[in-house]
Amino acid sequence: MDWDDLDPKTKKPKLRDLETMSVEALNDYIADMEAEIARVRAAIDAKGSARSAAESFFKKS
Repeated sequence: MDWDDLDPKTKKPKLRDLETMSVEALNDYIADMEAEIARVRAAIDAKGSARSAAESFFKKS
């Protein structure tokens, strides 16, 4: 058995066809993507804080 078989499979999201979208739809799409980027950055910050707390705990003990 290959260890790679145990990794979760993630699919890349399908890219939207920008040619068929109106300017208003493109602006909405940008706003949605910026909100998603902010959500991901917040998750990264939270994980970094948890990691820092764990590292400082184990260094003191």
